[in-house]
Amino acid sequence: MGGIASQIVTCQNGDMEHAFPAGRPALDFAGTLRVRRSPSPREMLHSPSSLNSWFRECGITEGDIACRPVDVRKAVTLREAIYQLVVARITGESYDQDALILVNDVARQPPPVPRLTAAGCSIEATIQQAFSYVARDAIAVLSGPEVPLLKECANPDCTQIYIDHSRGARREWCRMDPCGNRIKAAAYRARKRASE
Repeated sequence: MGGIASQIVTCQNGDMEHAFPAGRPALDFAGTLRVRRSPSPREMLHSPSSLNSWFRECGITEGDIACRPVDVRKAVTLREAIYQLVVARITGESYDQDALILVNDVARQPPPVPRLTAAGCSIEATIQQAFSYVARDAIAVLSGPEVPLLKECANPDCTQIYIDHSRGARREWCRMDPCGNRIKAAAYRARKRASE
């Protein structure tokens, strides 16, 4: 499992469709349903092309994957299973057995295989390999030493799970922009109103 994180390409391109604040593919995948608790959550895996973009932007594959609408439905099912397992791990509850079986079944499929080329490393994947990669990363996260560092963003509108590597594990938000900035601005406005 140790090779999973080392293969991930960290993208900082502002033109990306997806965000990767969590530090692990499985957690970022679970975060593709934004503002999960709001009456109008934002679905980021809304089409085959958005799913394809997620895999490419995450670095699981360099090329396009021929995603179909059925693959989007499978992706959402896998995402929700991973989210359930992560939340259970954070809260100390028992794993949902259906979610556990699903993630383990998906992880049994072969993962993408990197190839050495004259230009460096090339990674291509089928949809099953891409799903396997995410499921294997979920297993690595949930069974690894970073479990005590798993947190959910303190912004009540955000449900992004991340690994808190900050000094003293004091990080409260998945990202400063926008979540941290919003909370700090709201706290500032509340203090200002209280002092008037």
